[in-house]
Amino acid sequence: MPPVTKPGLEKYDVVFIGGGSGGVAGSRRAASYGAKVALIEATERLGGTCVNVGCVPKKIMWHAADIAEKIRHAEGYQFKGPGIGQPQFDWASFKPQRDAYIHRLNGIYDNNVAKEGVELHHGKARVLSPSSVQVTRPDGSTYTLNTDRVVVATGGRPTVPSDNEIPGASLGIDSDGFFDLAAQPKRVAVVGAGYIAVELAGVLHTLGSDVTMLIRGETVLRTFDPTLGEALTKWMKHTGIEFRHGSKVAKVEGTKGGELTVHLASGETLTVDTLIWAIGRHANTEDLGLAELGVKLDEKGNVVVDEYQETGVPGVLALGDVAGKALLTPVAIAAARRLSNRLYGPEKFKNDKLSYEDIPTVVFSHPTIGTVGLTEPEARKKYGDDQIKIYKSSFRALYFSMVPEERKEPSVYKLIVAGPEERVVGIHILGLGSDEVMQGFGVAVKMGATKEDLDGTVAIHPTSAEELVTLR
Repeated sequence: MPPVTKPGLEKYDVVFIGGGSGGVAGSRRAASYGAKVALIEATERLGGTCVNVGCVPKKIMWHAADIAEKIRHAEGYQFKGPGIGQPQFDWASFKPQRDAYIHRLNGIYDNNVAKEGVELHHGKARVLSPSSVQVTRPDGSTYTLNTDRVVVATGGRPTVPSDNEIPGASLGIDSDGFFDLAAQPKRVAVVGAGYIAVELAGVLHTLGSDVTMLIRGETVLRTFDPTLGEALTKWMKHTGIEFRHGSKVAKVEGTKGGELTVHLASGETLTVDTLIWAIGRHANTEDLGLAELGVKLDEKGNVVVDEYQETGVPGVLALGDVAGKALLTPVAIAAARRLSNRLYGPEKFKNDKLSYEDIPTVVFSHPTIGTVGLTEPEARKKYGDDQIKIYKSSFRALYFSMVPEERKEPSVYKLIVAGPEERVVGIHILGLGSDEVMQGFGVAVKMGATKEDLDGTVAIHPTSAEELVTLR
């Protein structure tokens, strides 16, 4: 069902701003309880970053890269024939195929929102008061929605330096732009060391591009457990990804979409076809009218909220990436559903809220990473060195037994326990299948599992996951 062109009601129970994961989940849940709900989305596509330029197309690209690796490994398993060992990926044909799938998802989101009775509005929102939101349609016309509550779920976007900060910075692209690439770039420089930089670099390199990582420190993923960053950096270098440590881009020369010369502060230069900025993200809070209402924003522009997603201004709430905490799609969805449960659900949900502790997450690197709970430095700081014990195992998955030595990916599993009862406070794993392994162990950590609980679980053999219940 297409968006409406004017308000269908004189007043709504709640207006959600932003049709991404949080806004869609929250609006649908509220409407399922009978609330009168409006949802405002500035673009023509629901789903936000995750569906359109994030999790979903990224994972599809990761699958493509993973298949390329499997084709290389097939020789070790004595597969013969044309193409074995030498994958040939047709990026130009794959992109429209991937985009078509995303377009189908957009349609599913539209249908789901309509099915729940959520009224969808297409335009830019501005909060005039805690009880009124102005919608500016693409043609410039405006109208106002009256409401009891406003939920801001506008998400975030990639951060890119301005040309004033770094001359020529705009010649590069961000993670959104990665999904616009119609052809595979041969030479790529990726600026950044976070999970987005790692994932994009890994996909490009595995599919055959020459990739250089420009990072400030010695390892990638510096906010993760150090064991993971160290192991992954070492393997990325082993596979042929070039690293320039201590790098700072001074200027970029060339033409947009053409050959670029990247000048580093050290005086070094490198020539690439594509420069990708993956240096972080920031909240979409500009022009929403929040500050004028007294809604507090932090120094990065994130909306400051309490444990119930309340901003301190009665009737105005915020959730998801725009609130600047745990920038993950499932977090936005979970927070939104719990908020709608509390506001419009049955009595049992009157205090419902999302706990931001022990949130499991993965990195779709090559190999993948799974993590939940505290890092080792965090655990030692919280509990003290004498209360922390580390269990660790490094190995290679059975899959690689038939693969040449230089292609045998590492696996590193790390368990962090605290106190005499050895409660598990952190699990950090790298290696084949870690993305799928982590979900179940995330449940265990959330339930307060101890090392004894893991030891008492019979191993599934032969798997990599069994290492976590056999560590000594």
